[in-house]
Formats: sequence, structure tokens, C-alpha cells
Amino acid sequence: MPFRIATFLIASLLGGAGVTAFFGWKLGWIGAWGGAVVWLAFDGWRAKRLLQILRNDAVGLPSRGVGMWGELAERIRKLLRDREQQIRQAEDRLQEFLAAIQASPNGVVLLDEQGRIEWCNQTAAAQFGIDAERDLLQHLANLVRDPAFVAYLASWNYSRDVVIDGHGPGSQQRSHTVRLSVQVHPYAGNRRMLLTRDITALEQAEAMRRDFVANVSHEIRTPLTVLAGFVETLQNLPLDADERARYLGLMGQQSHRMETLVNDLLTLSRLEGSAAPGGTQWTRIRALLAQCEDEGRGLSGRLSPQLGHKLSFTIDADSEMSGAATELQSAMSNLLSNAIRYTPGGGEVAVSWRVLPDGRGEYAVKDTGPGIAAEHIPRLTERFYRIDRSRSRETGGTGLGLAIVKHIAQRHGAELRIESTVGKGSRFTLLFPATRVREARVLARLQA
Repeated sequence: MPFRIATFLIASLLGGAGVTAFFGWKLGWIGAWGGAVVWLAFDGWRAKRLLQILRNDAVGLPSRGVGMWGELAERIRKLLRDREQQIRQAEDRLQEFLAAIQASPNGVVLLDEQGRIEWCNQTAAAQFGIDAERDLLQHLANLVRDPAFVAYLASWNYSRDVVIDGHGPGSQQRSHTVRLSVQVHPYAGNRRMLLTRDITALEQAEAMRRDFVANVSHEIRTPLTVLAGFVETLQNLPLDADERARYLGLMGQQSHRMETLVNDLLTLSRLEGSAAPGGTQWTRIRALLAQCEDEGRGLSGRLSPQLGHKLSFTIDADSEMSGAATELQSAMSNLLSNAIRYTPGGGEVAVSWRVLPDGRGEYAVKDTGPGIAAEHIPRLTERFYRIDRSRSRETGGTGLGLAIVKHIAQRHGAELRIESTVGKGSRFTLLFPATRVREARVLARLQA
């Protein structure tokens, strides 16, 4: 009722035109407010939807739309894209880094604060005998039970490394042990990184060095002691001419023995420190065997002047061989001289050369000596290794001959084979590759 009265009064005062204007203004005002409310409701709905999407880790983020929320969604999408790209790049770098550690010849193990395995490469897993995936989060001290290692890991004193026994390559070869150097480096608080290194070869080389020095010292000390004794005898005792001549002869033998030893050592040093011989220099096998025959007959006459040895030299094919002629001559002569030294007087030593059907060359020395037991054969090429030390020294051997032969064979791509039967004799063979052997007439035709 009051609204009707107010409307009637306003219409009476304004007339018909005024009433129309008044109600139009009122309707426009109401429409503006209604549109604003609708827009705010729609904008709030969009904000709520965007908030829900963000709470769900931005899954299903809408494409760019109009207004502030569309711009905000687009900027968020760009930031997420950049973050995903950075994450992919970081993951790629991490994988490259882990691949580099996997390729390392040294082992790497990462331990957490409790000493559990967080990650390790395959090298460390093989060396410790563990599984890189199955043993994750296991305490390393429970898997590697070496007392020295367990005590070292628990000491937290990592200023030095610890040497322990580890496993060789291959999970099936658990019986094959190697020597490992383990060094621990703390990082990021109480986390620790273990670095392992296989030092088996280093320890073997060090042992060989010690043995080599000891053997050289022993080999030189013996003739020096003899020489010193003879010199003292000549200085202090009145000797007649025959006795003096005998002592001087013995002194000459010992000095010659030392000279031979030094020459063999120099030969080994030269072989180990020089480049492998090329394949451009060719030498006739007949010439090499002729020199071997001269040296062999001379040595046989000195060692067994009464009985001597029955020496035979056979060449099936007149061939040429490429390589260093002096080295080839040294290898062939060493095999022949060893056979003569260890074969009693009256025994037979047969030297032969032939070209095999596949083109390889075979130089063989066969004797009728006492033979070699099977357990000695793998060690014959070691320096100063002798089966019968007294016999070798009596005949003037230095214990380096077969070591020299082995090095020369390796430098020429050849293979040294040893066959022996106790009581029946031995056969030493050098097999040269076909690329180093050719018929002698080929060389003659090339020179024509």
C-alpha cells in the first residue's frame, strides 16, 4: 500500500513522461547490479576450479582464457613447463653421471647415516660380492664380514685406506680373490662414500720387483764372493804357476758369468722398453739356423768335450721371416742352448723349421734330456726360475733365457709352446704368424 501511494504521488508530480524515465533508470540500475553479481559468481567459480586443479598437482589445467584467471592459468602453465624441463634435464645429467660412475674401473658405494647401502656401481658390487639391487638399504658391514674392513668402517678414522680380500670378476668365480684398497670419505653430515680399487696387479708387480732385486743380488753376489775369495788367495798365499793359472781360470769363469747375467738383464730391459719390430725387414731362416748351429756346436763342445751331443738341423722350406733379426736369433739360440745345457752328453738335440699348411712358421727344438715335470712348465718363463739351480749354474745359465724368449715371441706375435715328459725329453716350439713368414723366392723376385 505505501509503495502504491508513493508511486501515485510521483506520477502525479512528474506526469507520464517522468514515470517512464524513472522506471527505466531503476531497471538499468538493477540490471547492472545483477550483471556484476553474475560476473562475480562466474569469476569465483573459475577461481575455485583453478584452486582445485592446483591442489591436484595442476592436472587438467585449462588453456588460456580471458580475464585475470586465464592469464594466471597461462603463467602457471608456463612455470610448470619450465619446471618439468629443468627436472628432465636434471634427471638426464644424473643418469649421465651415474653411467660415468658405472663405467669407472673403481668401485663406488654410497652409505646413509646408518651405514646402509643407498647406491653402488657394478664394479663395487662385483668386488664385494653383493647384489646392487637386492642389497639396497642393507648394512654393508653385515654383507662384508672382513674384520679389518668392519673395524675400519666403524672407527670413523678414514685418514688412511684399508686393504682387504675381495672377489674377482664374475659372480660365479667366488673362489678367485683379489686385493682391494678401500678408502672412505664422509660427506653431507654422517653419510659416507666408499671408493674401492683393485690393487692385485700392483701388489703382484711389487712382489715381482722384490723377487727380481733379490734374485739379481743373489746371482751377482755368488760370483763376486768367489772372485773375492780367489783374489784374497792370490794376494796372501804363495802359489806356483799351475795353481795361479787354475785360480785365474776360475776367476775368468765367474767374471764371464756376471757379464752374461748383465747382458741378459740389459736385453730384457731393451725388449720391454722399445717398440715392437715392424714387418718390413726380412731375414732368411737358413741364415738364422746356421748361426744357431755354430753356437750350439761350440756350447756342446765346451759342456761335454768327450761325448758331445748329437745335433741335427732340418729346414723343410727355405723361408723368410720379418722382424728384428737380432731378436729372432736370440730367441732361437736361447731355446737351443737350454736344450744342450740340460741334455746329458751323448744325448740328441733336433732343431727343425717348417711352414704349416695355414702359413704359420714353426721353429722347434726337441731334446732327449731328463724332461720337465708338469707343475714346473707354467713357471718356466719367469725370471730366474730354475728347476735345477745347481745344474743351471754349472752350465753357465742365468735363469733369464726363457724370459727373453717369451718377450721376443710376444713382440713378434708368436706363441711359445712347451711339451715335456719326465724321463723322455722336451720340445720347445715357437709358432710365428703367417703374416711374418714367406718363401725365400718371393724376396728374390722382388729384388730382381
